[in-house]
Amino acid sequence: MVVRELELDLDAFEGPFDLLLTLVLREELDLAEIDVAAIVVSFVELLAERETLDLEACGEFLVLVSALLELKARSLFPDEAAELADLDPEEAAEELARRLAEYRRMKEAAAWLAERLVDSRDRFFRLGPAPLAPRPERKLAQQDPAQLASALRALAAEPPQVSLSHMALRFPPVSLFVERFRALLQRRRLFDFDQEVAGMSRIEIAVAFLALLELRKQYEIAIKQAAPFAPIRIARADVERSSSWTVRSA
Repeated sequence: MVVRELELDLDAFEGPFDLLLTLVLREELDLAEIDVAAIVVSFVELLAERETLDLEACGEFLVLVSALLELKARSLFPDEAAELADLDPEEAAEELARRLAEYRRMKEAAAWLAERLVDSRDRFFRLGPAPLAPRPERKLAQQDPAQLASALRALAAEPPQVSLSHMALRFPPVSLFVERFRALLQRRRLFDFDQEVAGMSRIEIAVAFLALLELRKQYEIAIKQAAPFAPIRIARADVERSSSWTVRSA
């Protein structure tokens, strides 16, 4: 960031900071009419818009503003009017240049000190306790070595194997229900599915229904249901359908 390109919007001046310095040095602008505080506010607002702090720009701005403040302070006191009159624009410019050169020397010295700090960053100093410092007291109670050993053995023991047998799903074979239904149809012409699977688990009922579908696929049975959620009646395929039933496919 270039401080001299700082845009100013003052009551007596509007433009870049560099032009303001030029007009002041040439005595074409009355320094008493310049609001130095407004210049500082403009610079602070510019810094707030940036994510990082530019220390070099801040140092240069402080040098220039301090020079303006000194010149303005001299002009406000009549006792120093004679000294201010002896300061021509060339001398004022030389004074500003001298201050900038001094600032650069200070900046170089700061950089040299920073390098020395980096070179000695790996050096550490051991700080011991004071000779007369009180010794810390141990407030731990007496421990039983046997209990400690027992606790360590418990931590070192392998945990028991977790059984997942209760989570396993056991599906009975579909062929078991197929043979069961075939034997049942040999004894009876038809039967009620809900009565045959009463008392079974949900998994066994699902497998029994798959057995019905397998028998229906092979055209061995006929499945009838009078209405949704009504009892499912199973009959042999060769049995005549009753006229009183409302046939609906499962």
